[in-house]
Amino acid sequence: MSQRERDTFIHLFAGGIAGTAGAVVTCPLEVVKTRLQSSSASFIHSIPPRIASSASDERGKLIGQNEHHHQLRTSINSNTSDHHHNHSRQRVCPSSLLSRRRPSILAIPQCGLSTSVQSISIWQCLKHICQTEGSRALFKGLGPNIVGVAPSRAFYFCAYSKTKDTLNAVGIIPANSPLVHIMSASCAGFVSATLTNPIWFVKTRIQLDYQSTGKMTVSECVKRIYANQGIRGFYKGITASYFGISETVIHFVIYEALKKKLNELRQAHPTDNKTSRDFLEFMAAGATSKTIASIVAYPHEVARTRLREEGNKYRSFWQTILTVWKEEGKAGLYRGLGTQLVRQIPNTAIMMATYEAVVYVLTNQINPADMIVGN
Repeated sequence: MSQRERDTFIHLFAGGIAGTAGAVVTCPLEVVKTRLQSSSASFIHSIPPRIASSASDERGKLIGQNEHHHQLRTSINSNTSDHHHNHSRQRVCPSSLLSRRRPSILAIPQCGLSTSVQSISIWQCLKHICQTEGSRALFKGLGPNIVGVAPSRAFYFCAYSKTKDTLNAVGIIPANSPLVHIMSASCAGFVSATLTNPIWFVKTRIQLDYQSTGKMTVSECVKRIYANQGIRGFYKGITASYFGISETVIHFVIYEALKKKLNELRQAHPTDNKTSRDFLEFMAAGATSKTIASIVAYPHEVARTRLREEGNKYRSFWQTILTVWKEEGKAGLYRGLGTQLVRQIPNTAIMMATYEAVVYVLTNQINPADMIVGN
């Protein structure tokens, strides 16, 4: 096997392992994110009965306190005014009590960053799914995710690496320049999205299945999509995926810049072997770059999920963006952003660190002479 074929195999294998590891760990958050992005998320505006009951009790107590203080103000003399003042200072609004009782951060309706009384936290979203659909529902779509993530990441990392090597070798563009990274990431994103869109379409449909009994299987989902829309149905949302290439471009440009800076700093203290600190730095670089990219390009995620829903309300990328904007405001384009960030940080960190680790191990452990075609 030639050196080029050896490198291709290493990047394919490393990309597949890295993508699978990240997908398995963050699957429950993926389910919550998809539900929040959809137009029919049942738990977005709901509050669990226990919390609603607690809120009602708190409001009842406060109403009673208000009536009591009113009576005091009309019956007691001025000598007790200081005591009354100290007692009334202890009154707290219901929203403050609820906020202390249940922090509402990140996985909230609309933009995902509200702390309003009507919103629920990521943990409560997960708990709601468990209570209404069972704990297995947190891993809906994991099968297609595992099936799709390995080839998707393998195609992506392989295409990215090969395109970057080709552009650097041609010499028309300065080697390892930001333009090389942009073109490599764009090519990799296009190839990966085109080849794997049917898998992600099926995964989204399964994750949007709210049934607690009679769980939809992959085969049933595929048959239903084919019966209703034919082969073209599996490519709904592909335009949103193409617009989403901008996210991967931003991600890899920032990642490569951070990686280059880390390598420059490392040259001051060169070592033959990589340490755990090196991989922690790769994790931090991957998480930082992906967070920035996710925030900038997030609306395409909402549009893609809406296009993959059942029904004909959402027909094209820009029509979906405009519809969401008109009906839900600009905040609607960022529904589930908090969950996405919480999911993407560990997912990207795990994926990039695993990828770098596997490439490093295989590059140093596998000798070209040992890789004989046919073994």
